[in-house]
Amino acid sequence: MSLLCEKCPMVIVSGNSHPELAQMIAEKLSMHLCDCCCYNKANRETAVEIKESVRGKDVYIIQTGTKNVNNDMMELQILAYACRTSCARNIVGVIPYLPYSKQSKMRKRGSIVCKLLAKMLSKSGLDHIITIDLHQKEIQGFFDIPVDNLRASPFLIEYIQTTIPDFRNAVIVARNPNSVKRVTSFAERLRLSIAVIHGEEKDEDEPDGRNSPPPVQGADFAFNPIPAIQAKEKPPLNVVGDVGGRIAIIVDDMIDDVQSFVSISAVLKERGAYKIYAMATHGLLSSDAPRLIEDSCIDEVVVTNTVPHEIQKMQCNKIKTVDISGMLVEAIRRIHNKESMAYLFRYIGMDD
Repeated sequence: MSLLCEKCPMVIVSGNSHPELAQMIAEKLSMHLCDCCCYNKANRETAVEIKESVRGKDVYIIQTGTKNVNNDMMELQILAYACRTSCARNIVGVIPYLPYSKQSKMRKRGSIVCKLLAKMLSKSGLDHIITIDLHQKEIQGFFDIPVDNLRASPFLIEYIQTTIPDFRNAVIVARNPNSVKRVTSFAERLRLSIAVIHGEEKDEDEPDGRNSPPPVQGADFAFNPIPAIQAKEKPPLNVVGDVGGRIAIIVDDMIDDVQSFVSISAVLKERGAYKIYAMATHGLLSSDAPRLIEDSCIDEVVVTNTVPHEIQKMQCNKIKTVDISGMLVEAIRRIHNKESMAYLFRYIGMDD
Protein backbone atom coordinates (compact mmCIF):
# COMPACT_ATOMS: atom_id res chain seq x y z
CA MET A 1 0.00 0.00 0.00
CA SER A 2 1.34 3.41 -0.95
CA LEU A 3 2.42 5.77 1.83
CA LEU A 4 1.15 8.74 -0.16
CA CYS A 5 -2.22 10.39 -0.58
CA GLU A 6 -3.72 9.43 -3.93
CA LYS A 7 -5.35 12.87 -4.26
CA CYS A 8 -1.92 14.51 -4.60
CA PRO A 9 -0.10 13.23 -7.69
CA MET A 10 3.66 12.97 -7.24
CA VAL A 11 6.54 12.32 -9.60
CA ILE A 12 10.05 11.21 -8.57
CA VAL A 13 12.71 12.30 -11.05
CA SER A 14 16.34 11.22 -10.88
CA GLY A 15 19.40 12.78 -12.45
CA ASN A 16 22.56 10.84 -13.22
CA SER A 17 24.44 11.70 -10.01
CA HIS A 18 23.05 9.04 -7.62
CA PRO A 19 20.52 6.69 -9.29
CA GLU A 20 20.90 4.08 -6.53
CA LEU A 21 19.68 6.50 -3.85
CA ALA A 22 16.82 7.67 -6.07
CA GLN A 23 15.73 4.06 -6.63
CA MET A 24 15.78 3.36 -2.89
CA ILE A 25 13.64 6.44 -2.22
CA ALA A 26 11.14 5.49 -4.92
CA GLU A 27 10.85 1.92 -3.61
CA LYS A 28 10.21 3.08 -0.05
CA LEU A 29 7.51 5.42 -1.34
CA SER A 30 5.98 2.52 -3.32
CA MET A 31 6.46 4.47 -6.53
CA HIS A 32 8.41 4.19 -9.75
CA LEU A 33 10.98 6.64 -11.04
CA CYS A 34 9.79 8.97 -13.77
CA ASP A 35 10.89 7.92 -17.23
CA CYS A 36 13.35 10.66 -18.13
CA CYS A 37 16.73 10.88 -19.77
CA CYS A 38 19.66 13.21 -19.04
CA TYR A 39 22.59 13.02 -21.42
CA ASN A 40 25.39 15.03 -22.98
CA LYS A 41 25.32 15.80 -26.66
CA ALA A 42 28.35 15.51 -28.91
CA ASN A 43 29.26 19.13 -28.13
CA ARG A 44 29.05 18.36 -24.35
CA GLU A 45 25.82 20.31 -23.87
CA THR A 46 23.43 18.75 -21.35
CA ALA A 47 20.02 17.70 -22.70
CA VAL A 48 16.96 16.44 -20.83
CA GLU A 49 13.93 14.47 -22.01
CA ILE A 50 11.02 13.89 -19.62
CA LYS A 51 8.88 11.16 -21.16
CA GLU A 52 5.93 11.36 -18.73
CA SER A 53 3.45 14.14 -18.07
CA VAL A 54 4.20 16.25 -15.00
CA ARG A 55 1.41 18.80 -15.53
CA GLY A 56 -0.21 19.76 -12.23
CA LYS A 57 1.95 17.31 -10.26
CA ASP A 58 4.45 17.67 -7.44
CA VAL A 59 7.90 16.83 -8.81
CA TYR A 60 10.79 15.74 -6.57
CA ILE A 61 14.17 15.79 -8.31
CA ILE A 62 16.85 13.60 -6.69
CA GLN A 63 20.31 14.97 -7.51
CA THR A 64 23.43 15.26 -5.39
CA GLY A 65 26.94 16.62 -5.86
CA THR A 66 29.61 14.17 -7.01
CA LYS A 67 33.06 14.45 -8.59
CA ASN A 68 31.35 15.69 -11.78
CA VAL A 69 29.82 18.51 -9.76
CA ASN A 70 29.32 21.11 -12.50
CA ASN A 71 27.51 18.66 -14.74
CA ASP A 72 25.37 17.48 -11.80
CA MET A 73 24.20 21.01 -10.96
CA MET A 74 23.54 21.85 -14.60
CA GLU A 75 21.45 18.68 -14.93
CA LEU A 76 19.45 19.66 -11.86
CA GLN A 77 18.72 23.16 -13.15
CA ILE A 78 17.74 21.94 -16.61
CA LEU A 79 15.46 19.27 -15.09
CA ALA A 80 13.81 21.88 -12.86
CA TYR A 81 13.34 24.28 -15.75
CA ALA A 82 11.94 21.51 -17.95
CA CYS A 83 9.39 20.64 -15.24
CA ARG A 84 8.51 24.32 -14.78
CA THR A 85 7.87 24.83 -18.47
CA SER A 86 5.81 21.61 -18.44
CA CYS A 87 3.45 23.19 -15.87
CA ALA A 88 4.42 21.14 -12.82
CA ARG A 89 2.62 22.39 -9.71
CA ASN A 90 5.56 22.23 -7.26
CA ILE A 91 9.19 21.34 -7.90
CA VAL A 92 11.31 20.22 -4.95
CA GLY A 93 15.04 19.61 -5.31
CA VAL A 94 16.33 16.80 -3.09
CA ILE A 95 20.06 17.57 -2.90
CA PRO A 96 21.59 15.38 -0.15
CA TYR A 97 25.00 17.02 -0.62
CA LEU A 98 24.97 20.63 -1.77
CA PRO A 99 28.26 21.26 -3.62
CA TYR A 100 30.27 24.47 -3.31
CA SER A 101 29.10 24.73 0.32
CA LYS A 102 32.72 25.16 1.45
CA GLN A 103 32.96 28.29 -0.68
CA SER A 104 30.52 30.22 1.49
CA LYS A 105 32.98 32.89 2.68
CA MET A 106 35.05 35.47 0.89
CA ARG A 107 38.64 34.30 0.45
CA LYS A 108 41.34 36.69 -0.77
CA ARG A 109 40.17 37.98 -4.18
CA GLY A 110 37.73 35.13 -4.75
CA SER A 111 33.95 35.04 -4.57
CA ILE A 112 31.19 33.42 -2.53
CA VAL A 113 30.39 30.72 -5.07
CA CYS A 114 27.75 29.09 -2.87
CA LYS A 115 25.70 32.30 -3.06
CA LEU A 116 25.90 32.20 -6.85
CA LEU A 117 24.78 28.57 -6.94
CA ALA A 118 21.88 29.35 -4.58
CA LYS A 119 20.69 32.14 -6.86
CA MET A 120 20.93 29.90 -9.92
CA LEU A 121 18.94 27.11 -8.26
CA SER A 122 16.31 29.57 -7.04
CA LYS A 123 15.85 30.99 -10.55
CA SER A 124 15.84 27.62 -12.33
CA GLY A 125 12.29 26.75 -11.23
CA LEU A 126 12.76 25.03 -7.88
CA ASP A 127 10.17 25.88 -5.21
CA HIS A 128 11.80 24.08 -2.28
CA ILE A 129 15.08 22.34 -1.44
CA ILE A 130 15.80 19.41 0.86
CA THR A 131 19.43 18.89 1.80
CA ILE A 132 21.49 17.30 4.58
CA ASP A 133 24.14 18.87 6.82
CA LEU A 134 25.11 22.06 5.05
CA HIS A 135 28.73 22.98 5.70
CA GLN A 136 27.49 26.23 7.27
CA LYS A 137 23.86 26.49 8.38
CA GLU A 138 23.83 30.16 7.35
CA ILE A 139 23.91 29.01 3.71
CA GLN A 140 20.12 28.66 3.96
CA GLY A 141 19.98 32.46 3.86
CA PHE A 142 21.53 32.49 0.38
CA PHE A 143 18.36 30.98 -1.11
CA ASP A 144 15.19 32.84 -2.06
CA ILE A 145 13.17 29.64 -1.57
CA PRO A 146 12.57 27.45 1.52
CA VAL A 147 15.41 25.10 2.47
CA ASP A 148 15.09 22.14 4.85
CA ASN A 149 18.54 21.32 6.21
CA LEU A 150 18.16 17.81 7.66
CA ARG A 151 20.70 16.23 10.04
CA ALA A 152 22.37 12.85 9.69
CA SER A 153 23.69 12.80 13.27
CA PRO A 154 20.96 10.42 14.59
CA PHE A 155 22.09 7.77 12.09
CA LEU A 156 25.77 8.18 12.94
CA ILE A 157 25.03 8.10 16.68
CA GLU A 158 22.99 4.94 16.21
CA TYR A 159 25.93 3.40 14.32
CA ILE A 160 28.25 4.22 17.22
CA GLN A 161 25.87 2.69 19.77
CA THR A 162 25.12 -0.49 17.82
CA THR A 163 28.37 -1.23 15.96
CA ILE A 164 31.34 0.05 17.97
CA PRO A 165 32.14 -2.34 20.83
CA ASP A 166 32.73 -0.67 24.19
CA PHE A 167 31.73 2.74 22.81
CA ARG A 168 31.38 3.95 26.42
CA ASN A 169 35.19 4.04 26.48
CA ALA A 170 35.28 6.41 23.50
CA VAL A 171 36.08 10.10 23.18
CA ILE A 172 34.65 12.31 20.43
CA VAL A 173 37.39 14.26 18.65
CA ALA A 174 36.99 17.63 16.93
CA ARG A 175 39.22 17.90 13.86
CA ASN A 176 39.77 21.60 14.58
CA PRO A 177 38.44 24.21 17.02
CA ASN A 178 35.74 25.23 14.51
CA SER A 179 34.14 21.78 14.86
CA VAL A 180 33.78 21.88 18.65
CA LYS A 181 30.07 22.74 18.61
CA ARG A 182 29.21 19.78 16.38
CA VAL A 183 31.38 17.42 18.41
CA THR A 184 29.90 18.65 21.70
CA SER A 185 26.42 17.89 20.39
CA PHE A 186 27.48 14.29 19.61
CA ALA A 187 29.22 13.88 22.95
CA GLU A 188 26.28 15.16 24.99
CA ARG A 189 23.87 12.71 23.38
CA LEU A 190 26.31 9.82 23.81
CA ARG A 191 27.33 10.91 27.36
CA LEU A 192 30.99 10.99 26.33
CA SER A 193 33.88 13.43 26.71
CA ILE A 194 35.55 15.35 23.88
CA ALA A 195 39.05 16.15 22.66
CA VAL A 196 40.15 18.87 20.25
CA ILE A 197 42.93 18.87 17.68
CA HIS A 198 44.81 22.18 17.67
CA GLY A 199 47.47 23.31 15.24
CA GLU A 200 48.24 22.31 11.69
CA GLU A 201 50.84 20.65 9.54
CA LYS A 202 53.58 22.92 8.30
CA ASP A 203 53.24 23.74 4.62
CA GLU A 204 54.79 26.32 2.39
CA ASP A 205 53.02 29.61 2.90
CA GLU A 206 50.98 30.78 -0.05
CA PRO A 207 51.07 34.49 -0.92
CA ASP A 208 47.93 36.07 0.50
CA GLY A 209 48.62 39.79 0.26
CA ARG A 210 50.68 40.23 3.41
CA ASN A 211 53.78 40.69 1.24
CA SER A 212 52.22 43.27 -1.07
CA PRO A 213 54.55 46.22 -1.79
CA PRO A 214 54.03 49.23 0.52
CA PRO A 215 52.78 52.59 -0.82
CA VAL A 216 55.33 54.56 -2.78
CA GLN A 217 57.00 57.03 -0.40
CA GLY A 218 56.53 60.64 -1.40
CA ALA A 219 53.58 59.99 -3.70
CA ASP A 220 50.52 62.21 -3.30
CA PHE A 221 48.32 59.22 -2.50
CA ALA A 222 50.72 57.64 0.00
CA PHE A 223 49.51 57.33 3.56
CA ASN A 224 51.39 56.67 6.74
CA PRO A 225 52.19 52.95 6.84
CA ILE A 226 50.09 50.91 9.23
CA PRO A 227 51.86 49.31 12.19
CA ALA A 228 53.62 46.06 11.35
CA ILE A 229 51.54 43.10 12.50
CA GLN A 230 53.05 39.68 12.96
CA ALA A 231 51.23 37.04 10.93
CA LYS A 232 49.58 34.47 13.17
CA GLU A 233 51.19 31.06 13.14
CA LYS A 234 49.55 27.88 14.35
CA PRO A 235 51.59 25.39 16.36
CA PRO A 236 52.17 21.77 15.24
CA LEU A 237 49.30 19.32 15.62
CA ASN A 238 48.45 18.71 19.24
CA VAL A 239 45.62 16.97 21.15
CA VAL A 240 43.75 18.93 23.81
CA GLY A 241 42.18 16.24 25.97
CA ASP A 242 42.85 12.71 27.13
CA VAL A 243 42.67 9.93 24.52
CA GLY A 244 45.08 7.45 26.13
CA GLY A 245 43.70 3.90 26.18
CA ARG A 246 40.43 5.01 24.60
CA ILE A 247 38.56 4.80 21.29
CA ALA A 248 38.91 8.05 19.31
CA ILE A 249 35.99 9.00 17.06
CA ILE A 250 36.73 11.93 14.74
CA VAL A 251 33.50 13.66 13.71
CA ASP A 252 33.06 16.15 10.87
CA ASP A 253 30.47 17.09 8.24
CA MET A 254 32.43 15.79 5.25
CA ILE A 255 35.50 13.75 4.36
CA ASP A 256 37.01 14.98 1.11
CA ASP A 257 40.79 15.27 1.17
CA VAL A 258 41.68 12.68 3.81
CA GLN A 259 45.27 13.81 4.36
CA SER A 260 44.30 15.86 7.43
CA PHE A 261 42.40 12.89 8.89
CA VAL A 262 45.43 10.67 8.31
CA SER A 263 47.73 13.16 10.09
CA ILE A 264 45.29 13.50 12.99
CA SER A 265 44.97 9.74 13.35
CA ALA A 266 48.77 9.43 13.62
CA VAL A 267 48.81 12.02 16.42
CA LEU A 268 45.95 10.27 18.22
CA LYS A 269 47.80 6.95 17.94
CA GLU A 270 50.90 8.52 19.46
CA ARG A 271 48.79 9.82 22.35
CA GLY A 272 47.57 6.30 23.14
CA ALA A 273 44.24 5.87 21.32
CA TYR A 274 43.94 2.15 20.59
CA LYS A 275 41.21 2.43 17.96
CA ILE A 276 40.38 5.33 15.64
CA TYR A 277 37.17 5.99 13.72
CA ALA A 278 36.43 8.82 11.29
CA MET A 279 32.76 9.71 10.82
CA ALA A 280 31.12 12.23 8.51
CA THR A 281 27.87 12.81 6.67
CA HIS A 282 29.32 13.30 3.18
CA GLY A 283 31.98 10.87 1.99
CA LEU A 284 33.43 12.63 -1.05
CA LEU A 285 36.72 10.72 -0.70
CA SER A 286 38.44 12.53 -3.56
CA SER A 287 41.68 11.69 -5.32
CA ASP A 288 43.62 8.77 -3.78
CA ALA A 289 41.63 8.79 -0.53
CA PRO A 290 41.06 4.99 -0.45
CA ARG A 291 44.79 4.27 -0.59
CA LEU A 292 45.61 6.84 2.08
CA ILE A 293 42.91 5.45 4.37
CA GLU A 294 44.09 1.88 3.83
CA ASP A 295 47.68 2.81 4.76
CA SER A 296 46.72 5.00 7.75
CA CYS A 297 46.09 4.36 11.45
CA ILE A 298 42.34 4.83 10.91
CA ASP A 299 40.47 1.61 11.67
CA GLU A 300 37.18 2.58 10.04
CA VAL A 301 35.69 5.45 8.01
CA VAL A 302 31.92 5.77 8.38
CA VAL A 303 29.95 7.95 5.96
CA THR A 304 26.36 8.12 4.73
CA ASN A 305 25.14 7.49 1.21
CA THR A 306 24.46 11.14 0.39
CA VAL A 307 27.26 10.77 -2.17
CA PRO A 308 27.95 7.58 -4.17
CA HIS A 309 31.24 5.94 -3.17
CA GLU A 310 30.93 2.32 -4.25
CA ILE A 311 34.18 2.44 -6.23
CA GLN A 312 36.07 3.75 -3.19
CA LYS A 313 34.61 0.97 -1.03
CA MET A 314 35.94 -1.64 -3.45
CA GLN A 315 39.39 -0.08 -3.13
CA CYS A 316 39.34 0.15 0.68
CA ASN A 317 37.65 -2.25 3.10
CA LYS A 318 37.74 0.30 5.92
CA ILE A 319 34.96 2.44 4.38
CA LYS A 320 31.47 1.73 5.78
CA THR A 321 28.15 3.22 4.69
CA VAL A 322 25.11 4.30 6.71
CA ASP A 323 21.82 4.52 4.78
CA ILE A 324 19.88 7.79 5.23
CA SER A 325 17.30 7.25 2.48
CA GLY A 326 14.57 6.67 5.10
CA MET A 327 14.96 10.23 6.38
CA LEU A 328 14.66 11.67 2.88
CA VAL A 329 11.56 9.55 2.27
CA GLU A 330 9.92 10.86 5.45
CA ALA A 331 10.84 14.45 4.51
CA ILE A 332 9.32 14.03 1.05
CA ARG A 333 6.17 12.44 2.50
CA ARG A 334 5.70 15.22 5.06
CA ILE A 335 6.23 18.01 2.55
CA HIS A 336 3.88 16.37 0.07
CA ASN A 337 1.16 15.90 2.68
CA LYS A 338 1.78 19.40 4.14
CA GLU A 339 2.80 18.04 7.55
CA SER A 340 5.23 19.57 10.02
CA MET A 341 8.94 18.76 9.65
CA ALA A 342 9.60 19.20 13.38
CA TYR A 343 9.56 15.43 13.97
CA LEU A 344 12.77 15.09 11.93
CA PHE A 345 14.56 17.55 14.22
CA ARG A 346 13.78 15.92 17.57
CA TYR A 347 16.60 16.18 20.12
CA ILE A 348 18.77 18.05 17.59
CA GLY A 349 20.28 21.21 19.03
CA MET A 350 21.17 24.43 17.27
CA ASP A 351 24.85 23.49 17.28
CA ASP A 352 24.40 20.17 15.45
